[in-house]
Amino acid sequence: MASSQILAIFSTFLIFMQIYFGNAQSFIQSRAAYYPNSEEKGTESGACGFGTFGATINGGDVSAASDLYRDGLGCGACYMVRCTNSNYCSENGVNVVITDHGASANTDFILSQRAFSHMAQTKDAATSLLSLGNVGIEYTRISCSYPNKNITFKIDESSDNPYYLAFVIWYQQGKTDISAVQLCETQNFVCKLLDRTRGAVWTSSSPPKGELQIRMLLSFDDGDEKWIIPVNNIPENWKVGEIYDSGIQVDQ
Repeated sequence: MASSQILAIFSTFLIFMQIYFGNAQSFIQSRAAYYPNSEEKGTESGACGFGTFGATINGGDVSAASDLYRDGLGCGACYMVRCTNSNYCSENGVNVVITDHGASANTDFILSQRAFSHMAQTKDAATSLLSLGNVGIEYTRISCSYPNKNITFKIDESSDNPYYLAFVIWYQQGKTDISAVQLCETQNFVCKLLDRTRGAVWTSSSPPKGELQIRMLLSFDDGDEKWIIPVNNIPENWKVGEIYDSGIQVDQ
């Protein structure tokens, strides 16, 4: 075989290996438990402040996190979690959204019963898995994807227009963290940084009058950051409990 052919084959092999290992996901070893007294889905009183949304998002495949909660920065992040007992566990695992904070016996995750069961191969295996309660797992962060959903703001019940504004961010997308939020009034374009009071809830005392623009700083896992500006503003007559669509999605 000519040396040029050998070189071409070797180069092709290197390209293949770079693609393979570049796409391969790295998993971290840990343990997971589940809410023993919960409903099948998540809890409505999670520390992220999602409320009912936090119990039903992703079909109820949700989890509390310990260190991964990161003082609320981890709220809304998505992970693939799969248990490692080959007698019961599926290689596919389950994709979960972080909606709460908690830890149990050196776990990184406390899954909803639904999510815990979804790590199993079959329904019978799920019953056996639930009986164990606390199992070895491996996990990796993945992109959050919500087809046909934009990032959304829900006005928290603690708000009081025009004196106090609190809102929670729904449908965080991609493999990004929302590390800072600005509230801008749309007439003079004056902005101020908001406080993260708990989980995914951001607040402002004496918010500006008029329509409001909520800008979010996205932090990527490679260290890059980017401010994103919603297409839609919050109306001047915003109301407690209302849900406002930002009009934007984050590239996966």
